[in-house]
Amino acid sequence: MFDPVVAVIERAMPQWALSLIIRFGIASVFFLSGRTKVDGLLRITDSTYYLFETEYRLPLIPSDLAAHLATWSEHLFPILIVLGLATRLSALALLGMTLVIEVFVYPLGWSTHLLWAGLLLYLIRFGAGPVSLDRLLRLP
Repeated sequence: MFDPVVAVIERAMPQWALSLIIRFGIASVFFLSGRTKVDGLLRITDSTYYLFETEYRLPLIPSDLAAHLATWSEHLFPILIVLGLATRLSALALLGMTLVIEVFVYPLGWSTHLLWAGLLLYLIRFGAGPVSLDRLLRLP
């Protein structure tokens, strides 16, 4: 009964387009967050250090190291995801960051974090798709 409808949907939204939308969507969340932490290219702001000392404080990791790791990760991994290069590894890194944010920083943000996790899990499971450097270079 629904087979014709499903066929139309599948033709209208090919897998390569869905993968691109997911890649650009989740990359934008993290990249734009990273941009709020810096001045210029990658100079971490004083306010970022302050946030990591107070609101974003993590156990076992010094706040200045956490600020650097988070800021660099929010720049590097989204760029790789958009390019479709090392996509699964990049998505796994951002999923780890999402879990840290959920557990240690904003545990009440679970609905947003679950949305991020769903998109990242798609990329971990299916990869970047056919329009990617991963596919061009025949990477997993």
